[in-house]
Amino acid sequence: MEQSKQPVVITKDISIPGERMILFAGPCAAESYDICMESGGHVKAICEKLDIDYIFKSSFDKANRTSSGSYRGPSRDGGLEILRRVKKDLGVPVVTDVHESNQCEEVAEVVDVLQIPAFLCRQTDLLKAAARTGKTVKIKKGQFMAPEDMKYAVNKVKEEGNQKVLLTERGASFGYHTLVVDMRSLPIMRQFAPVIFDVTHSVQQPGGQGGSSGGQREFAPFLARAAAAAGVDGFFIETHPNPAKALSDGPNMIPLTEMESFLRMIKRFWDLQRAPV
Repeated sequence: MEQSKQPVVITKDISIPGERMILFAGPCAAESYDICMESGGHVKAICEKLDIDYIFKSSFDKANRTSSGSYRGPSRDGGLEILRRVKKDLGVPVVTDVHESNQCEEVAEVVDVLQIPAFLCRQTDLLKAAARTGKTVKIKKGQFMAPEDMKYAVNKVKEEGNQKVLLTERGASFGYHTLVVDMRSLPIMRQFAPVIFDVTHSVQQPGGQGGSSGGQREFAPFLARAAAAAGVDGFFIETHPNPAKALSDGPNMIPLTEMESFLRMIKRFWDLQRAPV
């Protein structure tokens, strides 16, 4: 299958696909400036050591939590201020989720990439509002979507004159509280746009703990290696200094102390896949 050839330019130094592996990583929710800086600073140092391009990720609002009583993040203004400070102080690009069309313009003033959550990947008004900001739009494939159907989500963005689209694989529903990754989806979706593999949400167990989601992070290395070998343009990994105390998605996040060995492992497979035969 022929891969989409047009690179997506994030900054003057980062394009996808590019010569270097790309990583989107950070805590699931922007719990605090300190948590974001500790996580982002640690990952940035690892990426500089391993020659990986880094984009910081965190959500100012988790509008799709299982229970209405679950932590959603700081306020909209407070969360965006955290992301603004992190971007400035770390000196790296930032990606965050948008859930409603009326958020896009304000959020785009702060971040470099607007991420469309998997549950919302078919929301036409949201996709088009994100596209009109001119920022890169990163669309997560819905757990209910066939990979070949993601071309229509890509087209919704491009119809607004924005060619900067990324797709993300995060698994498909397989019964209740379980996801499975069909590795065929990676080359299929790469025909339409560069593809990022979401390592940690692919091992999530949606709603698996009753009022919150569970996860099986022990399987993350296996899926990450498989995706690297299959051929992807980058990786998405949520990490936290203490996942057991994280306020969102703790069970599937990679502990910050394990990130260097985890990234070294992924990069070996990513480099091998790109090496001349």
